[in-house]
Amino acid sequence: MKRLFLLIIASLLATGAWAGVSIVPKPLSVKENGGSFRFPSEGCISVRIENAQSDIAALERCAAMFAGQILQTEGITLKCAPISKKSSIVLDIRENLGDEAYELTVSRKGISITGGNPAGVFYALQTLRQLISDGSVPCVEIKDAPAFAYRGGMLDVARHFFPVEDVKKFIDIIAMHKMNRFHWHLTDDQGWRIEIRKYPALSQKGSVRKQTIVGRQTKENMVFDGKPYGGRYTQEQIKEVVAYAAERFIEVIPEIDMPGHSLAPLSIRPDLGCTGGPYELWCRWGISEDVYCPGKEETFAFIEDILSELIALFPSTYIHIGGDECPKTRWKACPDCQRRIKEEGLKNEAQLQSYFMNRLADWLKQHGRTMIGWDEVIDAGIRKDATIMVWRDQLKAMYAVQAGHNVIMTPKWNCYLDYSQTSDPYSEPLCQTRYLSIRQVYRLDPYDKLKPSQYAQVLGVQANLWTEYIPDIRQAEHMLLPRLGAIAETAWSFDRKDPYDDFAARAKASLPALYKKAGYNYADYFFENIE
Repeated sequence: MKRLFLLIIASLLATGAWAGVSIVPKPLSVKENGGSFRFPSEGCISVRIENAQSDIAALERCAAMFAGQILQTEGITLKCAPISKKSSIVLDIRENLGDEAYELTVSRKGISITGGNPAGVFYALQTLRQLISDGSVPCVEIKDAPAFAYRGGMLDVARHFFPVEDVKKFIDIIAMHKMNRFHWHLTDDQGWRIEIRKYPALSQKGSVRKQTIVGRQTKENMVFDGKPYGGRYTQEQIKEVVAYAAERFIEVIPEIDMPGHSLAPLSIRPDLGCTGGPYELWCRWGISEDVYCPGKEETFAFIEDILSELIALFPSTYIHIGGDECPKTRWKACPDCQRRIKEEGLKNEAQLQSYFMNRLADWLKQHGRTMIGWDEVIDAGIRKDATIMVWRDQLKAMYAVQAGHNVIMTPKWNCYLDYSQTSDPYSEPLCQTRYLSIRQVYRLDPYDKLKPSQYAQVLGVQANLWTEYIPDIRQAEHMLLPRLGAIAETAWSFDRKDPYDDFAARAKASLPALYKKAGYNYADYFFENIE
């Protein structure tokens, strides 16, 4: 019966005869009124604000952005103009709706959008993009608001570098899915991507590795291409990306990974490692045993210099400082680390990492920022106001919440979109071989293993895209889409989440057209095959 139902859906989709309004992520409520509004050959998109006059400029930017998008994707011409009889769309603010909430009403005469703030208007326009078909929009009344305040997408640019225009495209993709945080993984063992003016060698020497492993890394395959590989962002480019994201109501959260995953800075400052080096950027993937030395005061002075420039560039509430996958081998043999353990009354090297992370978290707090760390930072303890990004499994969320932390859910079993989309990873472009179907992505329950009294400590969810096997934006699109739609559904609509088959029906009815119009290289397996 289930297979027959899905075959009927597939047949309807193939003929374009889908009945009803299909939106991803799912709104709070949708009322269909019959009929449709058809855009005139030349219409207007207008702004009307009676109270929050300071929001006029933000709404005008939303209007101009939307007009540009639908001219490109639909061939519809909309001018930004004062309200008149030619106004096809009218944008407004009503503050009592709540942040990021909106109401979208389509009648035969036109479209009215009211947001609780400009972000709410922006998200209404993302919904409207899904409703437009052949110049028409069905008459509907939609009320909507997000389930979670934090809805993120992470891009790793250390393993493979993405030019500014491609980073902007990544931001456009997550914005389309109503996400509001861009986690930018800027450094790792394979490259340092951000200009630090006090230490120019970081983004010069530290951004270029000698070569890169060819194909999928295995014990048997350690063949390299012999070609230098690099890329870096100037501080002006960083500011450009931050401003671009802000116009789409996205906060950019930078990550400088430490104390592990730090071969790039050690390559220019070998004195900050335990052995003194020499160190060089890795040309393969994995975890290096060479990490920062917490026994040296110079290490903290160096990192604080970097963080000082970082917080001047990024106005985000959060700064991510990693804390994951840090081997302790070097620390056990390092006299400086052992002296630090003794002087601070620490029990072992695990507590030494806790000392390292807490010291930097304290520094960030003194400078008005909040630390995010990967969930390893809770293993030996971290200050309670540090936010924990849960990636290993959801048990770590339970431990973190019990210790008093807020958490962001990004467990690899649901949220690592560099994993294969099919059960046969060799049928895909080169990727991680672990299989993560869209059904499994959709299974994410951010509250799993938590008590209702602890739910408020879950800030939201995030999709992660690690790029060991993703060399460019086209392949990034392929790995993100359509699975990002399933994460967006959890992030935006978890409080009214449908059974998987209902989500799948809506996704198949709306997302292919949306992605095609935008020119994205989405994976079509989900839409072509009955699961």
